[in-house]
Amino acid sequence: MKIFIDTANLNEIKEANDMGLLDGVTTNPSLVAKEGYKDFKDLLTKICSIVKGDVSAEVLSTDCDGIVKEARELVKIADNIVIKVPLIKEGLKAVKILSSENIKTNVTLCFSPSQAVLAAKAGAYIISPFVGRLDDISYNGMELIDKITRIYSIYGFTTQVLVASVRHPMHFVEACEMGADICTMPFKVINQLVKHPLTDIGLENFLKDWNKLQNS
Repeated sequence: MKIFIDTANLNEIKEANDMGLLDGVTTNPSLVAKEGYKDFKDLLTKICSIVKGDVSAEVLSTDCDGIVKEARELVKIADNIVIKVPLIKEGLKAVKILSSENIKTNVTLCFSPSQAVLAAKAGAYIISPFVGRLDDISYNGMELIDKITRIYSIYGFTTQVLVASVRHPMHFVEACEMGADICTMPFKVINQLVKHPLTDIGLENFLKDWNKLQNS
């Protein structure tokens, strides 16, 4: 299981990377806007200087030619840039072209198994099903991950399954159980993975007992 952080905040990326567990970064226009960055390429350059794994950069075009043009420019930033492409017909056309040029793509906004199959056939490097957003409309988002991983296994697709729109640690645990390749999470959720009340209580008791010994 690869762990990605879903953010455009450089401080969060640095801290997660310092923990020694970060395999990559995902960004999107909303996350970049939240941090107030206007120079997207400069931000990506800084992120790629921190993280050596895959860094997903999303295109803003919705037509094939525009997507391909943006992608060819974005990959010049660093060797670890992966192009995020929306799962629309024009996006799939672009993925096919970019795949033939050995440009890695992360096909995003996936909400069905059929979409995931089409992305894999087009040559997607990564598929990003959004589980939290499905939960929001009373559909179990993790069922989608289970279906995609099983279908990919049956047909031998090499496209990596990235669990996106992760809201809590159980999404991560279930993703691991289902054999997903990547889980991308906000910094808050990464911190929640570390925490456990029994760990905190145990450490507190160890330190108390040690201090008693030293003061006896």
